[in-house]
Amino acid sequence: MKNWLKIMFFCFIIMVLTACGNGEHENKAGENTSEREKQVLNLTIGDALPTMDPAMASEQYSFHIIANGMEGLYRLGENAIPVEGIAMNHSVSKDGLTWTFRLRQDAQWENGDPVTAHDFVYAWRRAIDPKTGSVYGPYMMNDVIKNATAISQGELPPEELGVKAADDYTLIVELENPTPYFMGLTTFGTFLPLNQKFVEQQGERFGTSSETTLSNGPFKIEEWNSTATSWKLVKNNTYWDADTVQLEEITFEVIKDPNTAVQLYEQGTVDLVDIASDLVDKYSSREDFQVNPQYSITFLRMNQNHEALANKNIRLAISQAFNKEALVNEILNNGSIVANGFVPEKFVTMPDTGKDYRDVSGDIMTYDLNNAQSNWQKGLTELGKKEVELELLLGDNEVTTVMGEYLKNQLETNLTGLSITLKPVPAKQKNELERSMNYDISISSWIPDYRDPYTFLNMWITDGPNNNTGYTNEKYDRLLEETATTLANNPNERFENFLEAERILLEDGVIAPIYQYGVAQLLSPKVKDVFANATTYEYKWGYIE
Repeated sequence: MKNWLKIMFFCFIIMVLTACGNGEHENKAGENTSEREKQVLNLTIGDALPTMDPAMASEQYSFHIIANGMEGLYRLGENAIPVEGIAMNHSVSKDGLTWTFRLRQDAQWENGDPVTAHDFVYAWRRAIDPKTGSVYGPYMMNDVIKNATAISQGELPPEELGVKAADDYTLIVELENPTPYFMGLTTFGTFLPLNQKFVEQQGERFGTSSETTLSNGPFKIEEWNSTATSWKLVKNNTYWDADTVQLEEITFEVIKDPNTAVQLYEQGTVDLVDIASDLVDKYSSREDFQVNPQYSITFLRMNQNHEALANKNIRLAISQAFNKEALVNEILNNGSIVANGFVPEKFVTMPDTGKDYRDVSGDIMTYDLNNAQSNWQKGLTELGKKEVELELLLGDNEVTTVMGEYLKNQLETNLTGLSITLKPVPAKQKNELERSMNYDISISSWIPDYRDPYTFLNMWITDGPNNNTGYTNEKYDRLLEETATTLANNPNERFENFLEAERILLEDGVIAPIYQYGVAQLLSPKVKDVFANATTYEYKWGYIE
């Protein structure tokens, strides 16, 4: 989530993966709507929406909907470039530590209240306050905004956060380290404003239903609560740039079976669907078929609180004992590629040579049956065991379930004495089980929050909010800390730290990378200018032709 953090030479968060439509997004609102298609976009979504509270969101479904119902200082436009949002412009001090944002005076909340600098101050303090229990507040703000780390650790009050309202429409932010890409960072959900009066009126109910959610963005959510299997976004006519918004309604229905989703698409009920591997060959020659390479990594997360998984050789054996190529080509068949490292291909380049980071880092953790079996026997000997039983936690959608069955078969076949039990659960429950460390192994994915190796590698620092493995390595922590502080202005040495840290991570067997995600889709030709990026679709400029 969870991801443009703590670096000095990248300008944007969340990289663009594809654009739906022809890329031209001039405002067509002046056309006669009665002569055009009804401006309704119908979509499926993979699971229920847990929350609309930006501070409590921690997975892609919530961030996806929140991004279209709310607006921060800037929002992501075409090609994931930050464009004007509540902020009209900003200035940065010579030392790069103070950012001053000048806010528009015509932005308002759905209830008519003005959006002011105070709304940002309140929201950011709330997100970093340990009493709130936000995962992404500390993750996104620590070591970026002044005093955020101390506040998240309970050493300072939230009022000491480096953010203040000079007046109603001037927001001043003080940073811990020079962060010139901070403009892009402000588009992320954690940095959205909140109406303090409304939030406090709702109390614990805030963000749990349509009635307890307040929009200041292009759309507002209707017919939703945290257990709903369908809901919709409708155009927010109080939005400052409502004239640009052409879609009147976007419907969402939770569909976990990809075959059902495709049937709905073929019936004309929905306008965009991901398709499963067994359907790719059937549809690949059609004009409405597209394959989009993405930058998320799917991997096995191993809980080192488990007796067997506390053993490095056991973890390494599991990491090496399954054929990734067969999984990608025969089970997924959707444009995904094998991942033998944790930082994706074509994600970032080395600052000195311009070479792809992945090419320089190389294949660190590959399918290697001989080494897997050797490590397995070493681990069993060290444990004094002949058998190990493990539970594999996974999502309950069809694709993940099939992948879980494949991994179970591979691991049990290749590692004598290993028994795997599958535990498929809904996404919300899976996240809760991982956070509470109530699992053995889980199939997890990480979508970059910003375009830098740090978004992948800082997950595994000791006691990091997204670690959830019990892993700790003093050298690893030091390498990552240096990339955010002493080496912030030294890109070459900084990337050398990333390379060394990634190798330590995988050679310690903390995680087992499986594949870099690609998605095969069917997109209705009538859908234009809906832009996709790593965590969300952007609907503000979309329309039905």
